[in-house]
Amino acid sequence: MNVETGAPSLQFIRALPKTELHLHIEGTLEPELIFELAQRNKIHLPYANIDRLRDAYKFSNLQSFLDLYYAGASVLLTERDFYDMTMAYMRRAQDDGVIHAEIMFDPQTHTQRGVKLETVFAGISRALREVRETTGITSSLILSFLRHLSENDALETFDAALALRRQYEDLWISVGLDSAELGNPPEKFARVFALARELGFRLVAHAGEEGPASYVCNALDILHAERIDHGVASEQDPDLMHRLQVEQIPLTVCPLSNLKLCVIQNLREHNLARMLRQGLLVTVNSDDPAYFGGYLADNYAASAEALDLSHKEVAILARNSIVASFLPDDAKQKLLDLWTAKVHELMPHAFAS
Repeated sequence: MNVETGAPSLQFIRALPKTELHLHIEGTLEPELIFELAQRNKIHLPYANIDRLRDAYKFSNLQSFLDLYYAGASVLLTERDFYDMTMAYMRRAQDDGVIHAEIMFDPQTHTQRGVKLETVFAGISRALREVRETTGITSSLILSFLRHLSENDALETFDAALALRRQYEDLWISVGLDSAELGNPPEKFARVFALARELGFRLVAHAGEEGPASYVCNALDILHAERIDHGVASEQDPDLMHRLQVEQIPLTVCPLSNLKLCVIQNLREHNLARMLRQGLLVTVNSDDPAYFGGYLADNYAASAEALDLSHKEVAILARNSIVASFLPDDAKQKLLDLWTAKVHELMPHAFAS
């Protein structure tokens, strides 16, 4: 395949080496797996069948999605459940050309239901280690705090997780902040992020999805987040946009998520292309793909079509995803070399000096 003209195809997109940096593993539960796990665990679902469940995937905002998201997660009870969920995502990621994934998980979603934290870690990690050993696809974990709960709850969760840190030090390297953004500003979690930073964890935070640009600023200045999840509201503040461009602070943008949750009304309205063309370090990700109608390659393809992205711009987005990862420098350089070789193969003249 050697292409430099026409619209970027799904084949071209999948061929590009890329990482996924904004993926909630609980958001990869497809309706079929939800029903399978519900049957396995003898859990009654308030939906007659898979089609009825899919019919519920019509969201008016973030909260309407979260209500269904937490209901779906209720089927996850055993280590096997978490393993099966994670393996299903990793198989799809491999098909999409993902060579590294940094995966968010929400312990509080499960511990509040009586599921042990050890069970959550064990199931997810077993799958990720198996994939790493059998395919070479690497991964890491981002333990994310639910921002609609209290900071004390986050601190208790973090303290419990730290007892498992050594056991999972090959995977668990980051902490994050997700769930309902409005009314839950970043500064609400200043203490737990300060502690995580002191302990050497990498820091990310959702900001500027439904919340204002000021949430992005506070995530950077108060939480010291190194990467902003979403960040599409940053355009409200020209000074912030300049800072993001100059400092090359990564934004993990999720186009189909923004569309499904009515952050935008039409994908052609999305600011991904504008931010990319202004030199911001933007990346494409799938967020909660089972609920939002597309995994990683689908997000690339839909964005390329709606925003008239060129092959070169799509390739840059893939490269940005590697640059924005938390991989060690040597591992990151290996992936960048892989990206360079593949891009030269696919479009040898696009990046000629």
